[in-house]
Amino acid sequence: MTGEARPTIAAAVASAHRALEAEGIASAEVDAVELAAFVLGSDGADVRRRMVLRDPADAGFLDTYAGLVEERAGRVPLQHLTGRAYFRHLTLEVGPGVFVPRPETEVTAGLGIDAARAAGDTPVVVDLCTGSGAIALAVADEVPGARVHAVELSPDAHAWAAQNVDRHAGAHETPVDLRLGDATTAFKDLEGAVDVVVSNPPYIPDGAVPLDPEVRDHDPEMALYGRSADGLAIPLAVARRAAVLLRPGGVLVMEHADVQGEALTRALGAAGEWRDVADHRDLAGRPRVTTAVRAG
Repeated sequence: MTGEARPTIAAAVASAHRALEAEGIASAEVDAVELAAFVLGSDGADVRRRMVLRDPADAGFLDTYAGLVEERAGRVPLQHLTGRAYFRHLTLEVGPGVFVPRPETEVTAGLGIDAARAAGDTPVVVDLCTGSGAIALAVADEVPGARVHAVELSPDAHAWAAQNVDRHAGAHETPVDLRLGDATTAFKDLEGAVDVVVSNPPYIPDGAVPLDPEVRDHDPEMALYGRSADGLAIPLAVARRAAVLLRPGGVLVMEHADVQGEALTRALGAAGEWRDVADHRDLAGRPRVTTAVRAG
């Protein structure tokens, strides 16, 4: 075999890119690189360096990589294959049974972080419906001194969150207080004492089917559906709990579907518990997050 005919990492990744693109995966090139990084035990920058240098690919790499690419082409989420998801400055452990955090939720977390920073040196922050713990851990990571509490109803998701809290515990002044329970009744010990409540609750309307197979077939239903025709039954129940937890002047930050911004802001404005209700757009310019200040 000539040197030119030797299999290379670049050729393998290029082939994977084409295969994933043919299956309609929008992030085909990024996913191909990330899967290669996972097999190599490195990162995307290292893979791209090896591609430029035309590093050879051994049989073990090619066999393992091909299997993962085939699974990804079958629309198994990338994060389920690698066991990791990137969220702001964090790497989180994820897998079956927990909602995989999405880029738009980084905007939700950012608004929560801004509100926490504005609340003082030791803000009390609660993450309702924490899932993998992404938002809670982002706040703890980016707001030194914050006392962060989080709750999750699903035992499976709670287990993933616990792994992530343990993994990042040493990096924070105060570890995240993670609890297993119902977001609509949680934290009786914090009523009236919270500065910021952040939540990415289930909000897909009943009967609506997500288009992406990664969501439809792999994310847990408990994390998706809002339990009403408009999808707002759970978000509004969570907002009512947030009103009990927050001190007067405290801030609610809640993610929603891109078609729910007007309905959610209208409902919160009519509730009598909130002022300064506003909606915010995500990085794609779509309505995504509602904020409100607790009246009192």
